[in-house]
Amino acid sequence: MNILLSNDDGVNAVGIAVLFEHLSKEHDVTVIAPDRNCSGMSNALSLHSPLRIEKMPNGFYAVNGTPSDCVQLGINKFMLQEPDLVVSGINHGPNLGDDTIYSGTVAAALEGRHMGLPAIAVSLCSKKEDHFDTAAKVTCDIIRRLTSHPLEQNEILNINVPAIPYECIKGIAATRLGKRHRAETMVESTDPFGRTIYWYGKLGSEQDAGEGTDFDAVNNNYCSVTPLSVDMTVHQKVSKMNAWLNTKETMN
Repeated sequence: MNILLSNDDGVNAVGIAVLFEHLSKEHDVTVIAPDRNCSGMSNALSLHSPLRIEKMPNGFYAVNGTPSDCVQLGINKFMLQEPDLVVSGINHGPNLGDDTIYSGTVAAALEGRHMGLPAIAVSLCSKKEDHFDTAAKVTCDIIRRLTSHPLEQNEILNINVPAIPYECIKGIAATRLGKRHRAETMVESTDPFGRTIYWYGKLGSEQDAGEGTDFDAVNNNYCSVTPLSVDMTVHQKVSKMNAWLNTKETMN
């Protein structure tokens, strides 16, 4: 299989190197990733500056843009053969619940799907640089299954792997997104010139982490696989909305 591999932690991140090592044993893998950490970039595109691509000593390609830029550039202009699959990761940290909205890791996979290709995003639920092998092995397992269970045209897979040894993973669970409490940790400080500055603080705690959620699966040492829809339309609401939009009301 011909795979385009990207991420949001940057071309020099440990996670993408480990995933490349495992995937390249079975597939033809091209790595195109940001030249710096782009965590939290979501689906941002570089519309006001030109993109450049540079080959690194290890054969990976670095782009001075976002995760979505990397996927666009790889598919549209750089790769000689269109990939069969877009893989994003391994992210350094989880992408659970609300995190998926902001995630550059998930965004790279979404960009692949917007380009008409099947795509998956994978994250290791730890900021420490250990157990990346576990996430890589799980990713390879799931990719093998995709040959007989191809993804729907309107979905990607968001994979979150507990940071534990591979043999300690209890299984793989299909999950829904959980939800966090609202983050209220914006931190105020001052820069060296005495000007007020603000930093984002810790994420909100888990609010909806019940049975069936991605939070619950990972907390119980299961790998979480959540199918995410590219089409954000709330289809069941369209007819009801048409009804009230077309209701004639007296205007005062």
